[in-house]
Amino acid sequence: MSKNTKVVIPGRLSYANVWEAKSINGSDPKFSVSIIIPKNDKKAVAAIQKAIDEAKKEGISKFGGKIPKNLKTPLRDGDIDRVDDPSYKNSYFINANSKDAPQIVDAKVQPILDRSEVYSGCYGKVSVTFYAFNVNGNRGIAAGLGNVQKLRDGESLGGHSRAEDDFEIEEDDDDFMS
Repeated sequence: MSKNTKVVIPGRLSYANVWEAKSINGSDPKFSVSIIIPKNDKKAVAAIQKAIDEAKKEGISKFGGKIPKNLKTPLRDGDIDRVDDPSYKNSYFINANSKDAPQIVDAKVQPILDRSEVYSGCYGKVSVTFYAFNVNGNRGIAAGLGNVQKLRDGESLGGHSRAEDDFEIEEDDDDFMS
């Protein structure tokens, strides 16, 4: 894989399984995240398209010497593939995964250790490497999950709130405890 197939993608994290590998339908456990990219982020979309095209060229031998017409690609349209989810409206998305745990850092590239800090709904950047696959006649370009950088909070997706959003700091009140 070349550096031409690696892209740092800004967006909103969804289905963020970045702390523990999860098995889907009995498959090998993987770390994964869906990155929601606004359609108006032309710079990010162009960089993704370029890296996918490069992965197609690099993987041509896996496709028998020519790029198939109906090749599956990882950049998907939220208005088509996630019609029922308003978080994906006017957006593209990419599902990236890896058997290896991503490094997870904050805006200053310091490791994040508190698992509640990175969740479905926060905003950040994800490094993704695109590569060709051909498994049992299933051919396409996949998105390999690299590392995750959280940039800012966002409304939690999936309805799970954070404790600091639910509660206020209480002053010590001896009457309450007696």
